[in-house]
Amino acid sequence: MFERKISGNGFDEEQGEPTNYPVDKVDAGKPAPLTWQRKLDGDEIALSEFTLSLQEKLLMAPIGIRLWHHIRKENTKKRGGFYIDPFAKRNESSCLGVPVGGIGLSCFHYRLSICLKCLKTPILLKIFVSRSNGKKYSSVLCSRSPDMLEEAAGSGIGSWDWNLKGNNSTYHALYPRAWTVYEGEPDPELKVVCRQISPIIPHNYRESSFPASVFTFKLYNSGKTSADVTLLFTWANSVGGVSEFSGQHLNSTNMMEDGVHCVLLNHKTANGFPLVTFAIAAQESPVVHVSKCPCFVISGNSQGFTAKEMWNEVKENGSFDNLNSPGKPMPSEPGSSIGAAIAATSTVPPDGVCTVTFSLAWDCPDVRFGSGRTYHRRYTKFYGTHGDAAANIAHDAILEHGLWESQIEAWQRPILEDKRLPEWYPGTLFNELYYLNSGGTIWTDGSPPFHSLASIEGSKFSLDRAGSNLGHQGDTAVDILGRMESVLEQIHTPLTTNSAFGTNLLREGEENVGQFLYLEGIEYHMWNTYDVHFYASFAFIMLFPKLQLSIQRDFAAAVMMHDPSMMPLLQDGQCVPRKVIGAVPHDIGIHDPWFEVNAYNLHNTRSLWKDLNPKFVLRVYGGCDCHRRQEVCTSLFGHRFMLQWLIWIGVSAYCGGLWVAALQATSALAWEVGDKDSAEYFWCRFQKAKIVYDKLWNGSYFNYDNSSGTNSSSIQADQLAGQWYARACGLAPIVDEDKARRALEKIYNYNVLKVQDGKRGAVNGMLPDGTVDMSCMQSREIWSGVTYAVAATMIQEGLTDMAFHTASGVMETVWAEHGLGQPRFETQVVAQTSTHETLKLQLYSFQTPEGWNTTDQYRSLCYMRPLAIWAMQWALSTPNLHHHQQEMKLQVKEDSAHHAGFAKVARFLRLPEAESSKSYFQSLFDYTTSKFGYN
Repeated sequence: MFERKISGNGFDEEQGEPTNYPVDKVDAGKPAPLTWQRKLDGDEIALSEFTLSLQEKLLMAPIGIRLWHHIRKENTKKRGGFYIDPFAKRNESSCLGVPVGGIGLSCFHYRLSICLKCLKTPILLKIFVSRSNGKKYSSVLCSRSPDMLEEAAGSGIGSWDWNLKGNNSTYHALYPRAWTVYEGEPDPELKVVCRQISPIIPHNYRESSFPASVFTFKLYNSGKTSADVTLLFTWANSVGGVSEFSGQHLNSTNMMEDGVHCVLLNHKTANGFPLVTFAIAAQESPVVHVSKCPCFVISGNSQGFTAKEMWNEVKENGSFDNLNSPGKPMPSEPGSSIGAAIAATSTVPPDGVCTVTFSLAWDCPDVRFGSGRTYHRRYTKFYGTHGDAAANIAHDAILEHGLWESQIEAWQRPILEDKRLPEWYPGTLFNELYYLNSGGTIWTDGSPPFHSLASIEGSKFSLDRAGSNLGHQGDTAVDILGRMESVLEQIHTPLTTNSAFGTNLLREGEENVGQFLYLEGIEYHMWNTYDVHFYASFAFIMLFPKLQLSIQRDFAAAVMMHDPSMMPLLQDGQCVPRKVIGAVPHDIGIHDPWFEVNAYNLHNTRSLWKDLNPKFVLRVYGGCDCHRRQEVCTSLFGHRFMLQWLIWIGVSAYCGGLWVAALQATSALAWEVGDKDSAEYFWCRFQKAKIVYDKLWNGSYFNYDNSSGTNSSSIQADQLAGQWYARACGLAPIVDEDKARRALEKIYNYNVLKVQDGKRGAVNGMLPDGTVDMSCMQSREIWSGVTYAVAATMIQEGLTDMAFHTASGVMETVWAEHGLGQPRFETQVVAQTSTHETLKLQLYSFQTPEGWNTTDQYRSLCYMRPLAIWAMQWALSTPNLHHHQQEMKLQVKEDSAHHAGFAKVARFLRLPEAESSKSYFQSLFDYTTSKFGYN
């Protein structure tokens, strides 16, 4: 059992501030302990997606028809599609690795089968070895990808040497770092270690935003002869879409300070999207020589150096030194794809070691949404907004990555070395953070959107010519652009006041770290889905608390928004207001985030969902340490806290528990800002609500609800969500300790152990007879994030061993060498005379699904909620929380004046009963399914 605090989260438990990381040099050639590991010789196989039962298909048919029509309608608007499209074909991979780059950027994934993958375009590392005894070796440093086999050898990358078998090469992952160890491949006497690192550093709001990654190679020569080694880093001038072949892309070289050589790839995107420039760089030293190939043709009919010729040049000469200068760079032609290469050459003596460093950076300063609003990314605060910083970012990454690694090492080491933790836990804890930059994240500089002439909507304006000083700084265009943007900003400034712009709530002198967006999932395109972020937020609270506070500010501003525009619901076809004042939105939007919230329209979240508002209150109270809570409260709500959300009362285990906990949090928040009367009023409400909630207790767990329905006695895995959050926030428990422990033991014995021997996590619903609740799709699923949350609750109640076993089901399903991630060996007949085994990998690594069912079919890859594993770390760390009930001396009484006041607020915010707008066919369908017992 755990008897002392676990530190090492980058969080000083006494002061509530980031620790000062020591600067120690880390050996790039030595993988960290407890990494996630895989061999490189595995083949990809198709992942098994969930299917609907016949009854579910019948019940969801009207929704499917409406969804299909809605998607077609949205596509005609050319705003980027609908938030969900189950009819779209997806390219899914079972071999992903650690993504590349900082937070809030377009990122790239490492793939075990073809090294780096830039959407659909392969980005590859290669090695050439020539020994003094005449032996030579060359290979792309990855096993050949199945899609490469379809490419003719010709003059493209299919003509390169794909000699790596991968059976002696191992990939190690510990986000945000990864190591690939090539043991004697392709040269049996040369060990190669490639360490990849990106600047994800807790409590760092500068480097963590940088679009860069560094690849450090360590070469170990165990042979008796010296080895001339050339490492080659190539990059395609592509973002993976149709623009790769649209032409007009331009590559060029750049020589930086400190011996850093760089190749720039300027990419002109399609459909008016912002431009992007890539940079690949390498550092020259007394023992490392760098040469460059600014452009080669990957495919198409463009004239120039082909991929095959580029390969042969290095293979024959060991560098690009003999390459004839192409003269002035020429843009690519339509129908052709181009790339660039940079080579680093060194001689490694017998028993010698050599280090070579490459970097990758990209500069895409603007992010444009479907509405046309455009924002600057966070990193532009440090590198400018003109799109010419890629080379500087790549240069700085090479020089500063040692500091990044020492800080990352200092953050992770205490957890990795804690012997009380099971071996699987630290690696899974860190690797689940992949979603911070792989979850479609966007991190702006915190400024309002900037505009173009097309976005002023007919407003009159005049560009002031007085004091223009054109060209005063040597750039007339920049001067003109700056003055035009200033005028347009003045025109649009009033618009931000009717938006979810949390920066409007910043007080004078308060730091603006920007605004942060991340998708609910790569299949569910909604920004900052709040009911899911409720689980994931622990990762932000522990590692990037200022980003968590920024998200909270945005939702605080959104609460006060009112958007009466009607939107149709997919559930029944009725139309409801997009956003009502006083209600917490489901999400911040998709096509026009902050301005058009609530993209979700499957159900009516505006007035019927009961979990969003209490979750918001709990997250406000629990979103920071006690030393800053009053500051946060006043920042979000002014100098007095007012409860401005509809008062719903529902006796259910999940929403009811959240409601009870939120009442206590409201009392505590009122106390924090000095409103004792309101604190006493809500404390009274909390005490009364606890009594009502306790009626769900049946002797061994809390019933799903009190409706007396067929599944009202279902054992819900997340039934103690209110208890979990109350204790996580430092509030008083909402149920007795004995009842909490008994309920968790019931969940463990039924929801966990009765599903595939307890190796899949906690199924959402289990009936008292020990069978899975099949009343709906969600009840029969196991949600990875909810399983982590249940484990966190167990830790809080002192059931630590039970917690780790429960959570290990997610690890076994997603990350382990068994479960859904099991390497499968398939026997194949070869020439009808012998057999060999081919490793088939079915992995969900670095794309943890929302959930899977009891037959091992997944739903929604790469999802936000699994970040809830950091709720376990929060429970283990027991940070310094403010236990308000120990200081508040409140009287349990109900002040009639306060009751009347808040009742008036509730009446003001309550929506009128809307007349049913169901269609005749929907009403008939509902009646028919009800008659046959399908509802």
